[in-house]
Amino acid sequence: MAFSLFRFGRFLRSIFSPAATFIGFSCLLTFYFLLYQPNAGPGAKQRVGWQAWEAVGETSVSGSNVNGSVDASTGAGTVGTPSQAEGTDWWNVTSQDTQNVDSASLPLDVWDPLLPHDTGLSEIDITTCFIDPWYAETLRSDVCAPATTKEDDAYKGKWVRVPRNLNVQSGMMSLNIYYRRTRRRDIPVVTDLRILPDRETPIPFTADWHKVSHMVSPSGEKLYLWYRTEKTLLQMTTAERQNDLVTELDVLFGDDQPWYGFERLERPVLEAKPIVRREAVWITYRRGVHPAPRAPPLHFSHDGRFKIMQIADLHFSVSSGSCRDTPLVPCAGDNLTATLLGRWLDAERPDLVVFSGDQLNGQGSSWDARSVLAKFARAVTDRGIPWAAVFGNHDDEDGESREAQVKYMQGLPYSLVQAGPKDLHGVGNYVLKVKSADASMTQLLTLYFLDSGAYSTGFWDWFGFFVPTEYDWIHQDQINWFLQQSSWVDPIERPFTPDSGKDLGDVWKRQAADQITPGAKRLAKPNALMFFHIPLQESYAAADVDPVTSKPLDVGMHDLEGQGSAKKQDGFFHKGILQAMESDHRAGGNAHEVKVVSNGHCHLTENCKRLKGVWLCFGGGGSYSGYGRVGFDRRVRIYDISDFGETIRTYKRMEHDEIMDDMILAGKGAPAPFEGLR
Repeated sequence: MAFSLFRFGRFLRSIFSPAATFIGFSCLLTFYFLLYQPNAGPGAKQRVGWQAWEAVGETSVSGSNVNGSVDASTGAGTVGTPSQAEGTDWWNVTSQDTQNVDSASLPLDVWDPLLPHDTGLSEIDITTCFIDPWYAETLRSDVCAPATTKEDDAYKGKWVRVPRNLNVQSGMMSLNIYYRRTRRRDIPVVTDLRILPDRETPIPFTADWHKVSHMVSPSGEKLYLWYRTEKTLLQMTTAERQNDLVTELDVLFGDDQPWYGFERLERPVLEAKPIVRREAVWITYRRGVHPAPRAPPLHFSHDGRFKIMQIADLHFSVSSGSCRDTPLVPCAGDNLTATLLGRWLDAERPDLVVFSGDQLNGQGSSWDARSVLAKFARAVTDRGIPWAAVFGNHDDEDGESREAQVKYMQGLPYSLVQAGPKDLHGVGNYVLKVKSADASMTQLLTLYFLDSGAYSTGFWDWFGFFVPTEYDWIHQDQINWFLQQSSWVDPIERPFTPDSGKDLGDVWKRQAADQITPGAKRLAKPNALMFFHIPLQESYAAADVDPVTSKPLDVGMHDLEGQGSAKKQDGFFHKGILQAMESDHRAGGNAHEVKVVSNGHCHLTENCKRLKGVWLCFGGGGSYSGYGRVGFDRRVRIYDISDFGETIRTYKRMEHDEIMDDMILAGKGAPAPFEGLR
């Protein structure tokens, strides 16, 4: 018995050692490949620079986010990545496609021209309906949609309506485009489109061409839409899917260029008739997927310069626009303004363009906001310039909400527009940061954007139209938000000195006596500029007096029109702007963080006035489509910021390229600082 137990023990010992080794090695592999995730540790969230430590988001460490701005709803930084090749500037990111959308997750039965669908269209149809299809869809009725069956829906996809009534200008009956979209690889998909008169066929004609059952023209000549389904997705090459596959349909009103990535068909379905104020109607389409190029992170040049062009009050319409208050003839306001903007942009070459409200004319002329949004920034986007925008009082007068307009503006090339927090008054309260060009990526300039609203009160007239009586203003929740955003701005060592060292060893060299003048530097927040449309009441108050000249610090014209501010206010100037200081330290004095507030709204007012140390400036009318005065040039305001954010210079570039009122607002050469109380 004892011998048997001994043999059994030897047996167990003989298998235990290899089994333990195998189990231990398996656990080690499981831990390393499945459980262990390499982590750079808390230090990955901080970056050592000459000026300061700065917290950045995890996405910044990986370099996947290239917006170069602050998410106004979270305050999280979204800066570029410094992990570039040797000798490459940090903002020169390699990828411009930041959508990162899995097309397989996109809904096939929803129309949205901004979605990067790479699926094909299997069928197209045109229908007429006596009621607005939106009402029918709200009631879950398909009375306006083409006929279908469950089998067809499963095989070809459900019908999707392009919510753009082709007959909106011509009659009560709606004329609608529908299409089916499918992910199946065995169904022929649309690769070509034609608009042809009745009884004409595509040349050369093949069995792959299909004629839509109902004419596509709202009135006039009978026109029909033809589409071609030649190949299945399985039969198409990658190049054919990008260059031939039709992935979206849209409608353009007016004769301007279509939405980014779209093309117009060869002829309009409705010709324009200026006599009766009828605009042309075009069917547009997109082949493949064309993500709009994203703006690189905002940054100063290596010699410490950053230029902003403010464009105020374009007042663009669906049509080519009517010129106001100018002797120029002939004069199509929107088109001539676009040409003027192009000339200004080429002369100034700004790093950022700010549209300060009233991009849309409203007043019944911008009734299709998407067609106007497709063109208002074209001169800027064609030149690859980053841009931002705020809303004015006219932008949403004709029905399209500000939330929808922000979404579309974000889909345009080089846009930095943000919607901002949803729990604040207005849409478009956000912050952008401008970084240094060196590897430290230090924030050297803060740009605040706010929505000053449209109208606070009014009445409905006999015809059902809202007649405004008072302008809106910056509300208390926006004041609180601004002060919160300001508190998140970290002080830096000013004036800023670029870090040209490649390792920490150079930090100690830069502390030598010949590098830094004792007492010349201080810790303070970087300078800030602020943009919103409707001016404050303080813009019309008495200006500070220059202690040297004893003259008011008020430069420019402001007596050609009445006061454009709201009659009510929540005290933004005193409770917000004057409370945000460069530093909370007693030695910081009375230096305010926001050096300039820049507004639009008042086309004939274009002065800069300093009040309690803060400059309140206007852009002046920059468009022939907005009101003006004969002999009063259209203009844009330039902010030329140098010395790594320390010096803020401004001037106006005029219609005939004169430079007016060139002056220093902050920094060396500026008027003596305000020494009064907050």
